[in-house]
Order: sequence, then structure tokens, then C-alpha cells
Amino acid sequence: MIHLEGRVSMRLCLECDGPNPEYKCQDCFGSELHCSTCILSVHAHHPLHRLQKWNGQYFERISLKALGLRIQLGHITGRQCVNPHRAFNDDFVIIDIFGIHEVSLDFCGCAIAESRMQQLLRMSLFPSTTSDPKTAATFRVLEQYHLLSFESKISAYEFYHGLRRMSDNTGLLLIKDRYESFMRMIREWRHLKMLKRSGQGHDPKGVEATAQGECAVLCPACPHPGKNLPDNWKDAPRRWLYGLFLAIDANFRLKRKAVSNDSVDPSLSSGWAYFVEDEAYKGFLDSNSDNTQEKSTCSSHNAVNMADTKSNRGLAATGLGTVDCARHNMKRPNAVGDLQKGERYVNMDYLFFSTLRHTVIDTLNVSYDIACQWHKKLWHRMSTFPVSMHLLPTFKTISFFVPKFHLPAHIEECQTSFSFNFKSGVGRTDGEAPERGWANINPVASSTKEMGPGARRDTLDDYFGDSNWKKVVKLGHTMLHKMKDALPERQDHHEALDDLEEGLRGEYSAALAQWREQVEAWERDPAKPNPFERRAETVTMASVRLELARDDQNDIQTGTCLALHEDCTPSVLISTGLELEEQQRRMKADRAGLRVHATDNQEGKMLQRNNTLQRRIDTWTKLQELYMPSLAALRVSESSVSGGIATAVATPETVKLWLPSQIGKTAPCDTRLQTIEWKLRYAQAHDALRSLRSNLRAQTAILKYKDRNLRGQGANTRARNTLKAVEARLEAAASTYERAHKALVVLAPLLNQIGWHSSLRPLNRADIRSMTDLLWGESEGTRKLSWIWNMRGAAPDEMDKDNALEGEYFFFVLEASSLRARAMRWAEEVELLKEEMRRILQFFEWDAQCWDERGLEDALHDMDDDDEREGLIAYAKRQASLCRRLAESFRTSWTDTLALADIFNHSLVTQQDMDID
Repeated sequence: MIHLEGRVSMRLCLECDGPNPEYKCQDCFGSELHCSTCILSVHAHHPLHRLQKWNGQYFERISLKALGLRIQLGHITGRQCVNPHRAFNDDFVIIDIFGIHEVSLDFCGCAIAESRMQQLLRMSLFPSTTSDPKTAATFRVLEQYHLLSFESKISAYEFYHGLRRMSDNTGLLLIKDRYESFMRMIREWRHLKMLKRSGQGHDPKGVEATAQGECAVLCPACPHPGKNLPDNWKDAPRRWLYGLFLAIDANFRLKRKAVSNDSVDPSLSSGWAYFVEDEAYKGFLDSNSDNTQEKSTCSSHNAVNMADTKSNRGLAATGLGTVDCARHNMKRPNAVGDLQKGERYVNMDYLFFSTLRHTVIDTLNVSYDIACQWHKKLWHRMSTFPVSMHLLPTFKTISFFVPKFHLPAHIEECQTSFSFNFKSGVGRTDGEAPERGWANINPVASSTKEMGPGARRDTLDDYFGDSNWKKVVKLGHTMLHKMKDALPERQDHHEALDDLEEGLRGEYSAALAQWREQVEAWERDPAKPNPFERRAETVTMASVRLELARDDQNDIQTGTCLALHEDCTPSVLISTGLELEEQQRRMKADRAGLRVHATDNQEGKMLQRNNTLQRRIDTWTKLQELYMPSLAALRVSESSVSGGIATAVATPETVKLWLPSQIGKTAPCDTRLQTIEWKLRYAQAHDALRSLRSNLRAQTAILKYKDRNLRGQGANTRARNTLKAVEARLEAAASTYERAHKALVVLAPLLNQIGWHSSLRPLNRADIRSMTDLLWGESEGTRKLSWIWNMRGAAPDEMDKDNALEGEYFFFVLEASSLRARAMRWAEEVELLKEEMRRILQFFEWDAQCWDERGLEDALHDMDDDDEREGLIAYAKRQASLCRRLAESFRTSWTDTLALADIFNHSLVTQQDMDID
């Protein structure tokens, strides 16, 4: 680099061999020197190169304009116009990849000259305005920024100022600021490229005839009737192969500040690509602004409930809602819209019905992380939409799913009813497509949040279009990789299923056949009982209390009631004791959380609760001694051991209640009381486990929502407070379970209770974790599920022999059900991939034929401009050729794998038989 700072031993001009050449070009290949005459001649075709002049000591910057070079438009390069018109003030600015240049530019003033805007465009210079332009950008710098913005998410501000520093990195030269002009040009460039690539330049009706969503890059693998489906697809026996997979999601990173408005900054496309048409969208939202969204009843939706109350201060849009194709992660036409305040149903419904106007597919598989709640009143909400957006659910097969990664955070019922794993015809779809796309688009949020509404929509439309196109050209590799994974998995799972079913034959043959009938019946009609639902414990504290109350009622009616007090039966006594125990726990927790320097009001409320609890314990103790007379001696004995001082300062939460489980074998106790406490403790333990699971799901959902969407101190503080409340409930449930388990351990030998340990195990802190949490040293491949998530049926000692056999068999059947589902999903995945590969190739051929028709000379014979007609034909031919070359490339790469899939469709092969490597 130091060597190149000098003249590199050149003492003669490269062109004319003249002495003492002084000029060299920074942007030409090589470091040769030229004289002033030759440098102008050489750069007549390169008027935007940067020059340096040797001043006797070092090279200094000099412009071609300073040397007298003029750029003539409207004529062949090198020829001068007889009537040139100089640009305004003779200081035209051109933005190029080498920097920002002031040039001397002449427009053609001949009688047949085109407009100044057209003269610039003919030289690949994009004017900043349509009338009397004073600034232009080269096509190559616009193309360069266009691609760089897709790959690196660089902002126009950063790119422009990078060019400015290329022109002068010292601050000593005055570089005219054309940043706003560059912003305007790049926005128009994005828009025009979208129109060109979607064929709107070939439409004889003009750009204004562009239909809604017509500029979107379509997914070739998705089903498009009339484009890539067979003529008889509606009557095909396997119609599930032609189903459309949709995934709905929201992104709260892509917000927009409340700057500008639609009248000042309208969109250039207005619903021509991925965003919905904004005027109709906002009009519908305004007319339905009073609709209240019901809160979710599923534990996983705390995140959505938080989004409903999300602050939108200073924001015109809190994020985006989108509908993607769920299997290939591509944005769909008219499926993107702004969110004004959280993830409301009215927004997401509009996007859902909007994009479905572009398809007549009658089998829909819809994935949404709150699908279990969102789908309930969907058709009722549809009645408020324009008739053009209505679906006919009676003529469509619509299935709703929760994405696989989100599913563990839902309640147990959702985990089977809305699972991709158990529904037939969906292959190995996971529904998480939108989540994968957000990582690519989120970095542009720092730029788009400052834009006006129209500029932001146009920019994001362009990014979504590029994202779709990159996925289209990679479909060859993507589909091949999926197929190579699916073929050996299909074989492995079928072999495992055959082995398991073989092991269940014999004494379980009849039951196995019955199970298969139940599974197939549910697959045909989801309204039938779901065979994949685990037989979870149904015992609850409420059900046990109801059972005990009915026993008391029966004793009263038959005259066998042995109550020693008219208002308190044995069951009421023990049930009240457990309630007092829970109040003691809460009192202890509240006292521990009370600040050291509590206010008088706080201390007063605590003292009132303290007195109330003490009175309840005193009253209950008197009733208890009627049924447990030996307790009086136990209490006197404990008081003498602990000492009078300790008793005097004892607080209500530390008073020992002496329930049957606390007495154990130290004193006699009525077996009826022990049995009643056993039943209540057994139910209490299961209630506590349910509370643990529910709050762990809520904790997982909130953490995911917080990580993905929340930014800023205020939002994170609110989320942390919510998490603290969840953690407090987890601690309470764990404490309740430990007390219940301790009591069961004491009572079990007294009542000869066995077999309960399998479902109610000792609880360690490491056991309190979500389904996806890893312990130290575990990985995704080695992790084990905490036992609290393994719900089993009733204990064997509570069954008769036949029921015990059924309980034992159930777990084998449950495993067989899951294994059969996995085997079927992999088999379906292979068939779906084969169909998608076929659709991709047919779509490319359809697209190529469309371009062939656009490029027919007969269709363009009315054009007066021969050059423009040739350009239209050439571009159409090039696009058609590109489609066919992509199809041929994909077909060649897929040939061997598809041949294996067809040959071994019934006799599966191992991965070793495939020459995958």
C-alpha cells in the first residue's frame, strides 16, 4: 500500500508516451498514469471514476469535471449534441458505487429529444424527480444497495454516508447532501423492480390494472388450482395431498412510531403484494373497535392477554400480524397487516380471511399458537366481515393446530386435540414457520420504525418478496434434504410399530383391534373420543368433598349418622382442618414477605388476620377433641415439653393442628378420620400437581413472550412482576404437595394403602421444571421429562382384576398409539414431499408459459417503439428461460432420490441403501 502512494516508476503516459504524466484513476484496473488529454479520452466512457493528480509531492483528489469532462445525454457516448442544454447551475449530482460526484451534464436539446427524465433513464441514471432533475443515482448503486439491504439489513442512511465518506473521508470537501433524494429514489426503485418482476410492465392495461396481491412471489410448492394441481384434484381419493397449510403469527418488534400519516406518505402499491389494502383494513378495524376480546381459558395464553394490554404510547403500530404458508415459510398475498394494540382477534381474522380470497382450496390446515381459543367463534366473527371475504365452512375441511414448539405450554387437552403429531394428512409439519422468518426480518425494525406508513409498508413488502424469492431458488436443496431425512425415518418408525404390535398380540389381540378401530374412527371424525388422550387422574379436592358430603347425606337419611356434633361431621372436621393448614401456610408466607419497617396499616391488617385465624383454630380445636379425645393429653404433653414461654409467643401459623397424619401411631385415632384424611390428602396432592403443571406452562409462555417481544424497562418490569406472581404460585403448590405427600406416607401403612407411589412420588426442586427444561449436563438428545408430567391412571389396588389388566394394557396401547401416529406422519411426509416436488416443477412450467405469452410478438405489435417492444420480448424470454432452468436444475437433483422413493414405496429401505453421502 505504501508503494502505491508513489508514481510506481511511471514517467511516460500509457496512451501517448508523453512525458511527465500526472493523472491516475482509483477505480480502473492497474495504477498507470496518463496525461491530461489522454485521461479525458480514456474516461469518456467512465465519467464517474475517481481521479488523482500528482502535485509534485503526492497524489491529491481531482474530479473529471475540473478537467473539463462533460457528459452528453440523448446521443451515443462520445458524440456531442448540436443544441446541448446544461443542467441547472451546471452542478448535476450523480450517486454511484464509487461515491457522490458533481459532474458537468448536458441534456439533448434537439427537436426529437426525449424528456430529461427519459434521457437519464436511457443512460441507466435514475432521476430524483420527474421534472427538471438535478440529482440522479446510477442503476448499479441502487441495485447494490437493494441487495445489501436484503443481506445485511443496512439502512439507507448508513449506505449513503458510506458513499459520502468514499468521496471524502476528511470533512474538508463540501459534498452536497442528497440523502433525502436517495431515500426517494431507492423507494421508487424497489417499487418498480417489484412491478417489473411480476409482469406488470407487460400488461397492456397498465400498472393501474394491478390486482390485489398480484405482485407477491407465490410459493411454488403450495397448491394453486389452475397452476400446479391436476384437473381432478377435487375428486382425488387422497385429497389431503392438496391441502393448504397456513401459519398465523404476530411480531411485536416491527413497530412503527406515530410519525407522518397516510395522506402525507401513502403507499405506492396499496395492497398489491403482501400487506392488505390499508384503507379498507383500517376502516374495518374502526367499525369494529368496540368488540371486546374474550380472555383465554388456556394457560398458554397469558402472553396474549399481556399483549392485549400492551402499551402503544407514541406508536402508530405495535407490530405486525402475518399469515404464512406453514410448510415452506413464505409470506402469502394480502396476509400482512399492522397491529394497533396487541394481538387482537379482529386484526388476525382480517388477515386470515383476506389471504384466503386468493385460493379455492377446500382443505385447510391452520396453525396458530392460540388456535385452541381463536377458532371457537371464528365463524361467528366472520359474519361481521364483507361478503367477499366470507368462507363457506360447510364446503371446506378446516383443521386447527397449535405449533409444536408452543404446544407444551398449553393445557393437556390441547396437547392432543390440536397436535400436528396425531392428526392424519399433515405429515411432519410443525407450524413454526413464521418464527423462523422473524430472525431474518427483525434487524430492519430499527429503520422501519422511524418511517412513515406508506414507506414502511413498501419497504417491508420488498423484504418479504426477497425472502420468498430466496426460498424459491433454494427449494431444490430444501426439498431434497427433507426427502432424504424422511425416507429412512419412515422405515424406522414402521419397523418399530410392527415390533410393538407383534408384542401386543396374543392376549391383547382383541383389544389391539379395538384400539385401532378407535384411532381410525377419531381420524375420520374428530368429534369421536380422542384415543390419544392420556387417562389422567380425575380425583380433585372438590370431587372428594362432594363424595364425603353425599356419604353424610346418606347416613342422615338411613339414620346411621354417628356425628358427635350437630354442625360438624367427621368429614367436615378433617376438611376444615386442611383449610386451616392452608391458611397457616399463607399467613406464614405473607408474614415473611412483610417489610421490616411495615406501615401501621399493614401491621393492622396482619394483626386482624392473625386474630381471625386464631379464633377459627380455637373453635375447631374444641370440636376436634370430641372426635379425638386423646388430643387433650397430647397437647398438655407438648406444652410441657416446649415450655410456657414458647407457648406464650406462639403465632397462629405455628400452632400444631394434630390431624390424624400428625398423630400417626403416637395415640389412638378413629380409622374413619384417617380414611377421610387419606382421601382428601390424595386429592390435595393431585390438585397441587395440576397447579404445578399449569403454572409451569404459564411461566414458559410468559418467558417466551418476554424474550421475543418485550423491550424497554417498563415492559420488562411488568413482565418480571407477572413472573414473580407465577413463581409464588409454584412455591405454594410445591409446599402443598409436600405436606400432602408427607401425610400420605404416614397414613398409608395405617390403612394398608399400596400402589399410590407410582403417581405421587417425593418432590425434589429439580422435578419442578417445564417439559422443555434441561438439567445440568443434559442435552436435547439426552434430556428426561420430569415425573410430574407423567400422569397415570388409577392405582392398581383401587381396581378389580379386570380393571388392573386394562390399566396395565393402557400404557402399551398409549405407546402404540403414539408410535403409530409417528409412523403415519413420516409416511405422509414422504407423500407430501413427492407431491410438493411435482407441484414445484409444474408451477415453474406454468410461470414460464405465462412469460412466453407476455413475450409474444403478436401481443406487442401495436407498440410504436421498436426498442421498447424488443425489451419487453427479451425480458419475457429471459424470465421464461429462468423458470425452465430452475425446474431442470431441481428435476436433475431430485431424480435419484425420487426414483428410490417410488421403487421402495412399499418395501422400505435403510439410509445405508440410499447413497445419501
